[in-house]
Amino acid sequence: MSKIIALVDGSIYAESVCDHAAWIATRTGAGVDILHVLGHRRGAGEPNNLSGNIALGARSTLLKDLSDRDAETAKVLQKSGRAILDAAKVRLEGAGIRNVSARLRIGDILEEVAEYEAEADMIVIGKRGDAADFATLDLGSNLERIVRSSSKPVIVAARAFTPVKRVLIAFDGGPSSRKAVDYVAANPLFDGLAIRLLTAGPETPENSDRLARAKATLEAAGHDVQADIVQGPADLLIASAVETDNIDLLVMGAYGHSRIRRLIIGSTTAEMIRLCKIPVLLFH
Repeated sequence: MSKIIALVDGSIYAESVCDHAAWIATRTGAGVDILHVLGHRRGAGEPNNLSGNIALGARSTLLKDLSDRDAETAKVLQKSGRAILDAAKVRLEGAGIRNVSARLRIGDILEEVAEYEAEADMIVIGKRGDAADFATLDLGSNLERIVRSSSKPVIVAARAFTPVKRVLIAFDGGPSSRKAVDYVAANPLFDGLAIRLLTAGPETPENSDRLARAKATLEAAGHDVQADIVQGPADLLIASAVETDNIDLLVMGAYGHSRIRRLIIGSTTAEMIRLCKIPVLLFH
């Protein structure tokens, strides 16, 4: 692993994102690229909403006032963004990470992440952003967009980092979960960690065979692996295993259902991110 992108904002998750990134960097030797993105015209006024009844001279004056206000707002936001990046860099360097860079960008966050992720191995993002509604357990507005669009594994940081000792892989035999198993087996990030493979569903010959192959892949890489097939709803089984096994990191595929179907029946991925108090590593 050569580089991690750590997405930070003004939320309380920024420190946790840095701590998760530091853990990954320490175990893999990767550098950390801290990225803070300011959206286009964030906080700006909306001149096209002005009434057509305003006289031309007054409207020109008002537009200039709005433009001046926007420029001042942009300066404040950029100053705040640099402060966020400086704090993140200090935290990472304080954790012993030396290869740290910080980037302040203005634009769409998906476009900015896409520009940098080609050279990165993993993305770290907070579960909720600075505008999230904690009372309703809403996820950050950019989280799903980034997870859906990124080609790289994404770690969704928990509110506070705790050392990772036990990992649960939610394994359904599909392409994303097989990719997760291969990644865990090959990556030094997981060296020495206890692994549990969990398949939610009937104990059919096909499920048993897939699970056995996944377990063999991980054991061949030197991991201590427990593998189980348990019948029942995936979200409830995963949540229960996280609690009872003192799991520190959940690994699973990302958004297996289409957007329309997810609106109807919900998404195990989103539910796990929303409810679990541990970080979740997602794969496409």
